[in-house]
This record gives sequence, C-alpha cells and structure tokens, in this order.
Amino acid sequence: MDRIELADFLRRRRAELTPADVGLAAGPRRRTPGLRREEVAQLAGMSADYYSRLEQARGPRPSRQILAAMARALRLTDDGRDQLFRLVGEPPGDRRCEGHVRPGLLRILDRLDDIPAQVVSDIGDVLARNALAAALFGDASDRPAAERNVIVQYFTDPAARELLPPEDRLEQARAHVADLRAVLAARSDDAQATALVARLRSASPEFAALWASHEVAPRRRATQRFHHRIVGTMELDREVLLSDEGDQRLILHTARPGSESYERLRLLRVVGIEDFAGSVG
Repeated sequence: MDRIELADFLRRRRAELTPADVGLAAGPRRRTPGLRREEVAQLAGMSADYYSRLEQARGPRPSRQILAAMARALRLTDDGRDQLFRLVGEPPGDRRCEGHVRPGLLRILDRLDDIPAQVVSDIGDVLARNALAAALFGDASDRPAAERNVIVQYFTDPAARELLPPEDRLEQARAHVADLRAVLAARSDDAQATALVARLRSASPEFAALWASHEVAPRRRATQRFHHRIVGTMELDREVLLSDEGDQRLILHTARPGSESYERLRLLRVVGIEDFAGSVG
C-alpha cells in the first residue's frame, strides 16, 4: 500500500468536486474549493477520522468495501476507481460485481430530489437510490448485499409485492423474468447473471415456471401503479436511461403534473422519507 500516493490521490480528487456535484448544499463559510473531508466521509458511509487519516498518509489499509464506497463518494471514473484499488495494492477486480456506479449516472441522480430515482444494474442489483426512491421502495443499503436485487426481492419476499395492486403483480413478475432473459441472451457466458437465474429458479416455483415460458422482452418505458401505505396509490411513468455500456440503468418514476398521483408524490416527499423503513421494493 502506497500511503503517500493514496493520500495525494484522495486530496486531488476531493478538490475537484463541489457540493453541487454530489447533491449537497454549499453552506456558509466555505473558504476552499472542493468538498470537505467530512463530506466525503459522509457520502462514503465511513467515519471522518478514518478518512482524514487516509488523506494524511497514516491510515490503515482500507477494505475493498471501503474502497468501493470511496470511489462512489468521489465520483471516480472506471479508470479512477481502478487506480484507487491499485494504490492500496488491491487488484481492481470486476467493477460490476462490486457495484461501481458510472459517475455520469450518479451526477444525474444527485440532482433529482423531487422524483423517485435509482441506479440498478441490468440484472436488478440496486446500486444507488435517492431519498424519494428509498421512501417509496425501501432503503436497499439496509439489506445484505445478496438481497439488494429487485428481482430477488420480488420473487422471494412476499412483502415486496404489497407495493403493487394485486391485479398488477403477475404482469410485473413476467416483466422481471422477460427482462432478465433478454440480458442473459445477450451475454450467456456471464457467471453473475447465470448464478442469479439458478438461484431464482431454485427459490421460486413461480419464477421457474415463467422462465420456462421463454419470454424475451427488455423493459424500457412503462406506466406502473404503486400503493404506498401512507400516501395511497400513485400511477407513475417509468423511464430508463442507460449507461454507455448498457449494464447500468437510471430508472425514473414521474407523475403527470396536476394529477392526483403528482400531489401524492409531493406528499411522499414531505412525510414518507421519515417513514420509509416499512416500505419495500
């Protein structure tokens, strides 16, 4: 581990960011450009003291989990993320397996605070959610890594379906399966996707039956209904932005201005964020 080079790398990357770049308010008395150390620590979910010691070239060797969190907090590119790992003496590894989010998608997500938005991998792993998406779907960060997958949740956790009206649940199940089959058809040798399918076929007879039907239909645009236990039922349009590689998706849910769903979404922004722990997605 090259502590001197690591410290310099972290300081330089931090200085390149502004609070607006990561969705934070600038606040008063900001005398120097860039983020503060405590702001990077907050974004990475680590202690400010730990992060400060890394920048001072006297910190302990970070784990891969900490490195991934710092890469996301500092909005590193793929190459920047790999360099961070190398400075600590860790092989970069598979970025998809470790949930590295494309910085361009994160920059858009940082600026969205009035609609539910989340970054999800092409096989359903939840990589990032804004506060309103957490209010609607639940806080994925509270779940074990293996459970932060919207398809796994839908087919293995009965509570995950309570967010949808009963008459919409079969259609949603079919959409999940058809979308996953489209991904696997595009890269059949992908071990992560293949393992996910095997896990779901074993855990859910419903998934296994739908998988056997061989529907292939990647989802892009749709209108979905969600029943939130605080604000009621909302009809939201689903839009998807793809990363250049196509393996990450920024999913947005919007309501038509002036509609009842629009007003309920505004209400969720006010009251639901404080009570999202009981919601799932």
